[in-house]
Amino acid sequence: MRFLTFLRVSIVVLTLTVFFACTEDKTKKSEDKVIVSFKKEGTLTIKKASTDSIINTIDIEIADNNYETETGLMYRTKLETNHGMLFIFPDVEFRSFYMKNTKIPLDIIYIDESLSIVSFQKNAKPFDETSLPSEAPAKYVLEINGGLSDEWQLDVGDKISYTTLIND
Repeated sequence: MRFLTFLRVSIVVLTLTVFFACTEDKTKKSEDKVIVSFKKEGTLTIKKASTDSIINTIDIEIADNNYETETGLMYRTKLETNHGMLFIFPDVEFRSFYMKNTKIPLDIIYIDESLSIVSFQKNAKPFDETSLPSEAPAKYVLEINGGLSDEWQLDVGDKISYTTLIND
């Protein structure tokens, strides 16, 4: 008799444990369902300052309002090698970015009003809220996948140019 009671209690506890474990799993999975897709809004070309030769051309999203500049590449699970985000600010000043809610490592490239690279923050760590400041005043900031600025051998002084798609 005691054994049957023990067995019944064990089955109930096991069933409840499995039920709550499955419920918790579903909750965690639904948190990751925020999917933000890349939306091409322009093209950006990077040129070597010393030779004026093209280093690379990438498709870009543009962040030029408060919401877009505050959100940036947050919540993205991937960024293709030929994609980036260009932040365009109305003024030139020292800038600082951080990686809150950013799931992928990024290179943050600070660019002045003459479209020259003035400094880098390379391989910024996902979710790190440490301030990542520019070393000089910047009007633009380009975010690309972490490691690409080294792979592309970008240097301070290299130039960018960009075009935007016309929205009808």
